Amino acid sequence: MITKTAVPPARQQSGRPRHQADTPRLFSTKNDLPEATRAQLVDLLNGRLADCIDLQTQCKQAHWNVKGPSFIGLHKLFDDVNSDVEEYVDLLAERVVQLGGVAEGTARCAAERSTLGEYPLNISDGPAHVDALSTALASFARVCREGIEQADEAGDADTADILTEISRGMDKWLWFVEAHQQGEAESSRR
Repeated sequence: MITKTAVPPARQQSGRPRHQADTPRLFSTKNDLPEATRAQLVDLLNGRLADCIDLQTQCKQAHWNVKGPSFIGLHKLFDDVNSDVEEYVDLLAERVVQLGGVAEGTARCAAERSTLGEYPLNISDGPAHVDALSTALASFARVCREGIEQADEAGDADTADILTEISRGMDKWLWFVEAHQQGEAESSRR
């Protein structure tokens, strides 16, 4: 006997992005940064958290779908990148909470707030994934460096330090991924 499964009602959307309209909620803390500064940093960090979660899903998209003669090397490389990105997600979310904020780490928040470009779903060969993932890595590194300046201006050396660590890591992984393009590009120019 086949029975129909009830379909849950669709979630109602307010039509406005929550992060743009609501003031960030801050919990009381003995952290000595002024409340207004903490609110500004929580917003900055939640933006980078969204980007980082998006980057993590892009790493896995490349990892799962890469094909071609360099499959095993790229498959492993993309998973290694993802492992570090996963740690950066946790660093960012925990810093938000340390400042008294609420880490906005759901897939919906990430999709709404991420500044990264869409990862192409119609690619499969290694060079195309290398190009797409290196673009995402470079974009995330750039916004982290911008965040370092913003955190410095706000007087939060700890947030600047976290973003510096992430930026260094992104530059390392960008080097590893781009190396797959650079060897081919140099050979084709000769």
